Amino acid sequence: MQLNQRKFDVVVVGAGGSGLRCALQLARAGLDVAVLSKVFPTRSHTVAAQGGISASLGNMSEDNWYWHMFDTVKGSDYLGDQDAIEFMCREAPSAVYELEHMGMPFDRNPDGTIYQRPFGGHTANLGEKAVQRACAAADRTGHALLHTLYQQNVAARTHFFVEWMALDLIRDADGEVLGVVAMEMETGEVSVLRAKSTVLATGGAGRIFAASTNAYINTGDGIGMAARAGIPLQDMEFWQFHPTGVAGAGVLITEGVRGEGGILLNANGERFMERYAPTYKDLAPRDFVSRSMDQEIKEGRGAGPHKDYVLLKLDHLGAETIHKRLPSIAEIARKFANVDCTKEPIPVVPTIHYQMGGIPTNIHSQVLTVGADGSEQVVQGLYAIGECSCVSVHGANRLGTNSLLDLVVFGRSAGRYIVDSERVRGSHKDLPADCAEQPLSRLARLESSSDGEPIQDVANSIRASMQKHCGVFRTSDLLKEGVEQIAQIEQRVQRIHLKDKSKVFNTARVEALEVENLIETAKATIVSAEARKESRGAHSHRDFQERDDANWLKHTLWFRDANRLAYREVQLKPLTVETFKPKARTF
Repeated sequence: MQLNQRKFDVVVVGAGGSGLRCALQLARAGLDVAVLSKVFPTRSHTVAAQGGISASLGNMSEDNWYWHMFDTVKGSDYLGDQDAIEFMCREAPSAVYELEHMGMPFDRNPDGTIYQRPFGGHTANLGEKAVQRACAAADRTGHALLHTLYQQNVAARTHFFVEWMALDLIRDADGEVLGVVAMEMETGEVSVLRAKSTVLATGGAGRIFAASTNAYINTGDGIGMAARAGIPLQDMEFWQFHPTGVAGAGVLITEGVRGEGGILLNANGERFMERYAPTYKDLAPRDFVSRSMDQEIKEGRGAGPHKDYVLLKLDHLGAETIHKRLPSIAEIARKFANVDCTKEPIPVVPTIHYQMGGIPTNIHSQVLTVGADGSEQVVQGLYAIGECSCVSVHGANRLGTNSLLDLVVFGRSAGRYIVDSERVRGSHKDLPADCAEQPLSRLARLESSSDGEPIQDVANSIRASMQKHCGVFRTSDLLKEGVEQIAQIEQRVQRIHLKDKSKVFNTARVEALEVENLIETAKATIVSAEARKESRGAHSHRDFQERDDANWLKHTLWFRDANRLAYREVQLKPLTVETFKPKARTF
């Protein structure tokens, strides 16, 4: 079958914060850049980020990148790679000032500097006291970031392929990546997009869980593409539960609420975080707050008729402050919880939010794999950035506001490296004759299937199983049962069928392809989690309640072939400073 082919210097898959920041760097350097997105760029999930972007600007009080680095390493439960963490924290101020100069509308202090609010785990002087480090645009920081970057890309003449879905990577016999096979969602037409360098910026995969703050587009497309191309996935057992999702709805209530002074209460009206984290209280890191909330609920101190949530109180801040600093939260509380947060608390519960693991990369965002001899190797021509990647700056638990920072720092880093590379100045390599065989066979199977199950029934089974077996607290029995269930559901994925087989506007075709990515993500997650016999960060194991640095201070690598695991060392040596040695996390 002869497919339409297009050539670019670089193809970026994903138009969220990291994809747009990378594309901007490339387009401004004069490269021919194509950005693929399942949705219009400003509808990418970065738009949902609320609270802020971290940088040690010191606008509110003394701060510096070294303290930011300490908080990030400690927050990661010492699983983060300290060279990458130092790089990100050092780059943070310049990345934020760059956004400011692009026109991003940050909130301002009376002296004109960028306003910064407190956030969970952000401290001064290596944990001594809270510090205001989160640069905010009210509670719509991601919205402001995404629109700013999109406008800059339009000015730089970046090519956008809107409502296109990348299906699979193209790798040659040498293992180099030469572009992607992609489908125009409106028509179902499949094309080959050739590139000297390919960047995966596809975001997270939070839709593998039933209760999630993630948008419906967050189906792990880059994760699935990488797995099918033989690339390992790193640290997939670590998923962050955000402490404050609206109970029953999953919609995010930013940590910025607690940064502005909001407090968590149980059914008795007690500010319970003072018992669990006497120093940081409600601004302890997210994994710690989520477990504390879950404990309150399990011990019978939950609120509501079923005692299954706690309360987020912010009415004491005053209506003026709420409408100035947290306008979207007031709207979300009204629409999704039916409460007026200027007068009554919001019912909240821990909700799956962020994927710490992903496609392994270095600080230049080059994708890494492991050779037959166990050596680390760069996958030539392939980069990964944003939530789908694992550079590992977040380790076992991400600090709030480091996600937006990750996007712009490593989006810029990837762009710089590609611009300076010899590869992008060379010619396109010849494509393998069978470069589109895998995605075309997947589509053909969908077209020919006449029995099996409806797509959403299978997708909902994945979500229900992951929610039950891989939640805030895990046990050996739950995880083992989950591994078996996901393996059974994988067989069902192979039998899903399309009711409507017309190509035009057939959204079921896209949903079926997304389910194939979801199952790869779910397998990687549950298998990696079942194998890790300790509690660390977001991986809280009832049967192994202590962190085990002697045996488990290492990154997990999951390979799709044979559903197997390997491990690699955590990089404990920073770029220029002394190692932060692992020690107990207290707050």
